[in-house]
Amino acid sequence: MALAPKFAGQKFAATSTPTLHTLELYLDYVCPYSAKMFNTIYTSVLPLIRQKYPQKVQILFRQQIQPWHPSSTLVHEAGVAVLKLQPGKFWDFSKVLFEDAKSYYDVNVVNEPRNVTYTRLAKLGAKVGINEKEMFDLLYISDKPAEDGSLNTGNGVTNDLKVLVKMNRLVGVHVTPTVVFNGVVENGISSSFSGEQWEEWLEKNVV
Repeated sequence: MALAPKFAGQKFAATSTPTLHTLELYLDYVCPYSAKMFNTIYTSVLPLIRQKYPQKVQILFRQQIQPWHPSSTLVHEAGVAVLKLQPGKFWDFSKVLFEDAKSYYDVNVVNEPRNVTYTRLAKLGAKVGINEKEMFDLLYISDKPAEDGSLNTGNGVTNDLKVLVKMNRLVGVHVTPTVVFNGVVENGISSSFSGEQWEEWLEKNVV
């Protein structure tokens, strides 16, 4: 599936020229299995692609909200805010968010007001060079009705988040993580894949 220019930060490519193959990773920031896969991808697979497959493989990070975890929406809103402010920081922000992900799991946010969660997420953004105030301003939800009386006011990333959700619904992805290779779900890849297993898989499948 195509990637809209405003979400270009979700793409990792070692070259500006077209690549032969596309790996799509459907990941949820509050899914421990997504965290495991992302860490291996970030630390082992991205350097390997830079070294061996710069013209052959690109990776698309597909933000997959899992609504049975209410905070999933909030953390992915933060990802969208980064895409709006500094798209080149998206992968680095995802790294620090996955590292801190447990603090956004159900038990740790159940009694936390929504804007307090956004405050913490904006502070995470600051760790990778995002302007904390600008990020919080995009995420902030007012406790006052809109001028037209609406109580569902949304925030500065709501419309973009809707687009991401619509895109993912088109392909019917449910489980996280899900890997899609050249448009086809690749069930042979596990969240527990080591860097060495990824290297073997790439050698076998990338021509």
